[in-house]
Amino acid sequence: MKKIVVLTGAGMSAESGISTFRDADGLWEKYPVQQVASHEGWEADPTLVNNFYNMLRTKYAGVQPNEGHRLVAELEKHYDVTVVTQNVDNLHERAGSSKVIHLHGELMKMCSSIDPDDERYHVQLTPENPTVVPGTKAGDGSLLRPFIVFFGEAVPMIEPAAREAMDADIFIIIGTSLNVYPAAGLVRYVKAGVPVYLIDPKPVTASVSGVKQIQKGASEGMKELMEILCPSN
Repeated sequence: MKKIVVLTGAGMSAESGISTFRDADGLWEKYPVQQVASHEGWEADPTLVNNFYNMLRTKYAGVQPNEGHRLVAELEKHYDVTVVTQNVDNLHERAGSSKVIHLHGELMKMCSSIDPDDERYHVQLTPENPTVVPGTKAGDGSLLRPFIVFFGEAVPMIEPAAREAMDADIFIIIGTSLNVYPAAGLVRYVKAGVPVYLIDPKPVTASVSGVKQIQKGASEGMKELMEILCPSN
């Protein structure tokens, strides 16, 4: 079975109503990045950071996967599919994708602030109970913090993602400008000659040759790509 690796960014979830961070009306326009998404911000005011992510989880508790998410999941009927996402929502999983690598963390999880990657102290939140009281402790006695890769922190899942990219027979990019590193560098791990499809409504200048762009949003773009990849559907 051929292997597809799908790299998704903020444009993947925009149709579900989740604000992109970098666009003109995005979250970074309203909240200073250094305050709510950096290690320094967390150290300076963990209550502010905790409440910011409480707000995000509450705001997005009712969002649903869109057709693009569902079609990515549907690829599994025909291919071995790994999704590598820059998004912190769980819409790929909820749409049915079985292998998802989260590069930037997961909004619905909390973790130890001493060792965020220690799974023993991960706490899974639910749409019914999406908030955490500031000051709540992890099992190791440290403050529970959002399981988010803050700016300036290492991206621990980039190496597994790069290994997946190297094994891809087809590489698909959806809703990302390819300006966000280290994720944007993943396309450089794709073997020469492997088809690369890029779905984004805005023209994207890729530094990699041979990229076929479908200039549409995630759902419409995936519908078009399904006609190419799964013509019998």
